[in-house]
Amino acid sequence: MSRPNTHTYDTHACLGRNDNGTAVSTAGRLEVAGRRFHFIGAGGIGMSGLARLLIRNNALVSGSDQEPSEVTDSLARSGADIKIGHSAGNLNPQTAAVVVSAAIREENPELRVARERGVKVYKYAEMLGELMNCYEGIAVSGTHGKSTTSGWLSYLIKQAGIDANFIVGASINQMGGSSGVADSRFFVAEACEYDRSFLNLKPRIACILNIEQDHLDYYRDEDEIIKAFGEFARGTKPDGVIIANGQDTNVAKIFSDSRFDLAACETFGLDESCNFYAANITLNDGLYAFDVYRDGAFLGATRISVPGKHNIYNALAVVAMATHAGLEPERTLQLLPGFTGMDRRLMLKGQFGDITVLDDYAHHPTEIRASLAAIRQKYQPRRIWCVFQPHQYSRTRFLLDDFAESFKLADVTIVPEIYFVRDSESAKRQVNAQILVERMRACGTQALFIESFGAIGDYLKANVSSGELVVTMGAGDIWKVADGYLQWLGGHS
Repeated sequence: MSRPNTHTYDTHACLGRNDNGTAVSTAGRLEVAGRRFHFIGAGGIGMSGLARLLIRNNALVSGSDQEPSEVTDSLARSGADIKIGHSAGNLNPQTAAVVVSAAIREENPELRVARERGVKVYKYAEMLGELMNCYEGIAVSGTHGKSTTSGWLSYLIKQAGIDANFIVGASINQMGGSSGVADSRFFVAEACEYDRSFLNLKPRIACILNIEQDHLDYYRDEDEIIKAFGEFARGTKPDGVIIANGQDTNVAKIFSDSRFDLAACETFGLDESCNFYAANITLNDGLYAFDVYRDGAFLGATRISVPGKHNIYNALAVVAMATHAGLEPERTLQLLPGFTGMDRRLMLKGQFGDITVLDDYAHHPTEIRASLAAIRQKYQPRRIWCVFQPHQYSRTRFLLDDFAESFKLADVTIVPEIYFVRDSESAKRQVNAQILVERMRACGTQALFIESFGAIGDYLKANVSSGELVVTMGAGDIWKVADGYLQWLGGHS
């Protein structure tokens, strides 16, 4: 059983607002109002969210990015002084602190001059942690499902009339962006395990959706990943609660540690041994409906509007977190079906001439299998054409056999060259897309390597037929293939 929620919130905390609407600070915490913060890599999803939150709390915000984008334009409209390109001159002499994205290297001219001047430098995750300390933090972690679950919870809290500050890793279609600010004590954030960045977060509600091998360019092995998630869980505030997948074997390894107070943990899953569980699950038109129980007590019936069995788990995590945030379970279950998904998560791009085009962010073997299964259930196409862009050479090499096995629910898989990010030149020399395709064929998958996006589009135009479905898949820029193909379909249907 979980502890009762006895937490009280000081509305005059470090980023709260006083009766005049002015941001105020608490001793020993981050002071914001009137201070200047500079964001290097301001166009990133998380970075822009932090910048907006600071602007809302009367900070002066400047920043830079290598390329202009809708995100940088939007930040400028919000009052930030945004420069395109990196230059030492971009750093205002009055800057109190600099925030850097994970992509920024030490040789960046703005970061160099900040170091020389002795300006306080925060990594993105460090600043996220500082801001979360000023609210009732809710942090959603896991190898898979972080963006969907944190976005779903943010949407649900807003629909319940409470609203929340939020920063998640993808745009919430129904909320117009990946971040939002509100006069609210809640702050929902996605907690990423890469670089152990989630250890900067000390939430009141910490969620662990699942744990699998990933980021093996950073972690030594799966045991080290599990250990990092354990450290994240132990960072939960003393009066807080951990919401954890009760059917994940790696999550279970964390709680076998005697240092954990299991009274402060509640589990979710499809088994009655979990605190929050689903029963009487039915599939209707490719979407699930089910009953929700807590500790054997019936909370109510609900359904979800996002496909895939994995989203039942995500929904149960949302219900558990919302309950601990103070929402009535009955109201939560009523609102749950209203959420229709995130950008690039099984996203319907369009349908022309009885051909369906989707785009999906899946870039890990487990995610690929779950997405393809959900597509078959929801759309029941005659054939699935999967255009998969591997993300990172190191991930592809470490998980090569798993990737090779994960496309069996697709009829044809087309693979361009691997998306290059955060990799070394030596990593590039050890694996390539052709090697992955050969391994896929050896596993019985119909796969082919087509290097350029333009050539992939031409192949789809010549070979996809009525009643079939095309899904672009991956964490890079493969969505451009879907957009180009869909534009062509619109002119030829």
